[in-house]
Amino acid sequence: MAEGKSILVDTSLCTACRGCQIACKQWNGLKATETKQTGSYENPKDLSGDTWKIVRFSEGKKADGKPYWYFFTEQCRQCLSPGCMAVAEKDEIVIDEKTGAVVYTPKTKDLDFKATLEGCPYNIPRKAKSGVLVKCTMCLDRQRAGQIPACVKSCPTGAMTFGDRDKILAEAKKRVAALKKKYPKAQAINPDDVRVIYIVKDDPAKYWKYAAGKG
Repeated sequence: MAEGKSILVDTSLCTACRGCQIACKQWNGLKATETKQTGSYENPKDLSGDTWKIVRFSEGKKADGKPYWYFFTEQCRQCLSPGCMAVAEKDEIVIDEKTGAVVYTPKTKDLDFKATLEGCPYNIPRKAKSGVLVKCTMCLDRQRAGQIPACVKSCPTGAMTFGDRDKILAEAKKRVAALKKKYPKAQAINPDDVRVIYIVKDDPAKYWKYAAGKG
């Protein structure tokens, strides 16, 4: 079993306050993104060089006709075997030995962006104006200073939890088991493959088309 750290995102507790989205921008010094009304509370509409984390808003109707409104706090999943690394020739993309965080170095400027993006099943990497490829860093700098990721720190409902991977996996199983009593489709998404593990009450595709990865 892989060691290191993990983040658990229990979407059943998320209220879409977007505190995590703002905390990510503030901690990483990312510029504000110009937005516009598109008929959804989701803003901005996608990740970018200046937005490494966003809260997805999804609404629709279930098979019984009842409406649903789901929130999904999207960020890099910190894969244990990162598909984006397939295009790396040297040390453009590295994995931190202690935490397991997938780190993009300034050398990613020389990588083929399209190929890097296609290698990610979750459609995460973006290109900054400088040409460097960027994404969530799992707040590696904060971790090295003995602090937890900014997004987790900012969450007021306990929807996000950070810690040693074995403890996070155990907590994920516990929460899913509890949710299944009311929501039979409750599950943890790809817990054996990623460090950022999402818990959902329904089909992952209802939250975001890339929630479970590209089909």
